[in-house]
Amino acid sequence: MKAKKTLAGLALVGAIALTTAGCAGGGSTAGGGGDDKVITVGFAQTGSESGWRSANTESMKTAFSEANGFNLIFNAADNKPEAQIAAVRSFINQGVDAIVLAPIVTDGWDDVLKEAKDANIPVILEDRTVSASEDLYASWVGLDFKKEGETAGKWVAENFGKTPTNLVVLEGTTGSSAATDRATGFNDAIKGTDITVLDSQTGNFTRAEGKTVMEGFLQKYGSQINLLFAHNDDMGLGALDAIKAAGLKPGTDIKIVTIDAVKDGMTALADGEFNYIVECNPLLGDKVAEVVKKVVAGESVDKQYIVEDQAFDQEQAKAALPDRKY
Repeated sequence: MKAKKTLAGLALVGAIALTTAGCAGGGSTAGGGGDDKVITVGFAQTGSESGWRSANTESMKTAFSEANGFNLIFNAADNKPEAQIAAVRSFINQGVDAIVLAPIVTDGWDDVLKEAKDANIPVILEDRTVSASEDLYASWVGLDFKKEGETAGKWVAENFGKTPTNLVVLEGTTGSSAATDRATGFNDAIKGTDITVLDSQTGNFTRAEGKTVMEGFLQKYGSQINLLFAHNDDMGLGALDAIKAAGLKPGTDIKIVTIDAVKDGMTALADGEFNYIVECNPLLGDKVAEVVKKVVAGESVDKQYIVEDQAFDQEQAKAALPDRKY
């Protein structure tokens, strides 16, 4: 009888071990096949600050759907870095298979990324980048923010650089790679021109703050302002409202150059209220999902994947709008 009990106990231990192995990393299996493993992914989004971000979130949710073999745990941090770090720690504690992170700011990620690495949970950066050591994340999928700023700056330099022009700038979230890199690219492109930067302040990528900051610019500088560069469409659209309220004509009295190319921005460009837009493609979901699957499967991936952008003037915007996906 004692021997039978011992054998039964060993069988039970073996069954538990198999069950534990099958659930390692937070995933589950469907139908018992390895190819059917559901990949649990924690996605730490910045928030919902703009039309671009909404399109980006929708792209990610579609790509990381159950139909595509994923269990997505989504968190939007309302543009609060401390809340986003807490979300990543929560994903680690839940034992997800992978973490996708769209970092609000560049700095401050070393500790929590090391915690993920120690837990053998790969991190894939999406959209923005971090200053942490590259060995703390598996890959990055995003856009060339510096090139976006440079493209906008080159257009400004070519069209206004030989005439004394007063410029104001609506910056993105302070400390974000998008804001830092776009500013660098733009400033490099307008060096040596007759363009004078009257003022530059953050509008945190939001329409409401873009309007508020532009109202302040108009109160301070009035008709001295010839040109506005906004780090995204939403701030430009907020500024557009402020310009109209001041009795000025956007696109004519004050030229407007932005980055993103979401539908509202493209509509303003087609209507002549914006003058030039550099695209920042938000539809990154499919590429990120592809990279996650490879990383979880132990396959090698590139350290970065850059999605190509376009740029639009008024006529190009009119042609693109009917088929615009975002």
